[in-house]
Amino acid sequence: MLVDSHCHLNYPGLIERQDEVLGAARSRGVGAFLNISTRQSEWGDILGTAERNTDVWASIGVHPHEADSHPDLGASALVEAATHDRVIGIGECGLDYFYDKSDRQAQRERFSAHIEAARATGLPLIVHTRDAEEDTAEILTAAVKEGGVAGVLHCFTSSEKLARAALDIGFYISLSGIVTFKNARELQETAKMIPADRLLVETDAPFLAPVPNRGKTCEPAFVADTATFVAELRGEPLDQLADATTDNFYRLFARATRP
Repeated sequence: MLVDSHCHLNYPGLIERQDEVLGAARSRGVGAFLNISTRQSEWGDILGTAERNTDVWASIGVHPHEADSHPDLGASALVEAATHDRVIGIGECGLDYFYDKSDRQAQRERFSAHIEAARATGLPLIVHTRDAEEDTAEILTAAVKEGGVAGVLHCFTSSEKLARAALDIGFYISLSGIVTFKNARELQETAKMIPADRLLVETDAPFLAPVPNRGKTCEPAFVADTATFVAELRGEPLDQLADATTDNFYRLFARATRP
């Protein structure tokens, strides 16, 4: 069994045919899905999808792109929403200095609120980081040192240095279809060094479809293609990688129950 540890089932491209998309993924051995929220207005719909499907779980969070539009969002709102029994993670949250769609200070403030909520709920953080390696490493290292914080760097595309910093504080690293791209040589080298007990796979659907599906709307079924590529890259049997990444998912997202 595989798990798509990060997808957006309620985004355009998937929401219109959600049942079909989930069915296609299940037919390829995907046994669980983590449906990720990126803004407060979609939390209800994200939870609704998880309520209708026993193999779909939900997160509660606000993407760094949305920080400016959530100026009053504090930890309390996140904690309250996370009491729903289908919520297993806080995020996605973090820092994005590549697009700078929100003020950087606002991003850091919202990130801190998510960290506080993760500590209060005991749920792991789902972290987005792009062109913000130093701040991400500094903030997460301090949070872990203070205690009560764990999580994953999702859709990892950063340097080996950040990967090692994340591993040093006990975080997991999730690989998306980007690792299959021809120009992702540095990421592929990083993928080889991630310990088997800290690795997750994801699609980030509907974005970033892996080879051989590039150019298509990405679907959770395609996590099987990413897993196949990563297993070959690491010189591991696919079944071994599937078992490890599934075990890792349920270890990190401990509120989720296995089917």
